[in-house]
Amino acid sequence: MSRRPSFLALGVPHAVAAPAPGLYVVATPIGHLGDITLRALEILAGVDLILAEDTRHSRRLLDHYGITTHVGAYHEHNGERARPALLARLAEGQSLALISDAGTPLISDPGYKLVVEAKAMGASVFPAPGASALLAGLVAAGLPTDRFLFEGFLPARSEARRTRLNALAAIEATLVFYEAPQRLGSSLADMAAELGARPASVARELTKMHETVRSGPLDELASYYGDGEVKGEIVVVVAPPPERAAVGADVVRGELEALLATHTTKDAAAVIAARHGLPRRDVYARALELARGKAP
Repeated sequence: MSRRPSFLALGVPHAVAAPAPGLYVVATPIGHLGDITLRALEILAGVDLILAEDTRHSRRLLDHYGITTHVGAYHEHNGERARPALLARLAEGQSLALISDAGTPLISDPGYKLVVEAKAMGASVFPAPGASALLAGLVAAGLPTDRFLFEGFLPARSEARRTRLNALAAIEATLVFYEAPQRLGSSLADMAAELGARPASVARELTKMHETVRSGPLDELASYYGDGEVKGEIVVVVAPPPERAAVGADVVRGELEALLATHTTKDAAAVIAARHGLPRRDVYARALELARGKAP
């Protein structure tokens, strides 16, 4: 006997029809299991196959809603091997659902290549929107939302991270980052050095039991989280650069000279560049001249 697609909601079974052939990119909860749409449940119950990063993790969600659809693994380590067979199934007219461990697939998660190749072969790709950690962190931060840039994870090493942050410093938009718990303190310290003491927010374990959202200037957040490792998934949101009046060369020189008495050349340049929204490379060159006594 063939499987009768259905899902449970509030203890009541709901029969579903088989969805149209194609690849469904389905958002799942980032924590609270109630944060899933009815459409997502219909799709997951009705497709021929669900593709998940971690099948055991995803099984908890599916069991909660009484969904018995077969689940296969699809992640960054097996993607190259798995895609040909998956594309063949799409070519046969099957329906597949792609989910991540949490939130919307393809956002700092695997799946991009599967979507690209499915579209290239003419298969339909259907988005089923829903939960997203970056959007949840953004709207809880109390910072401007009219324009934002999602950067994802910064480099793990401080030097590369500061270089990237410096490249982002002049962008007139709220910045949104994901960060690993063990790097949060050092990452916030680098943000404070490169971006200045901008208002920011650290959102941890969103929609879960231990959800916390802490706001304040970047330097204060760096001090608060610098004492030890925190746990959970983290979203860092940083305000856009403040509007600044033009600063003269004499002002930059004076401030650099004062800082060079107590800071390294690199750090002095980073502070002044962040303070006035100037290119760090130019300020660093000026600081080097002052440090060597060659500046007029």
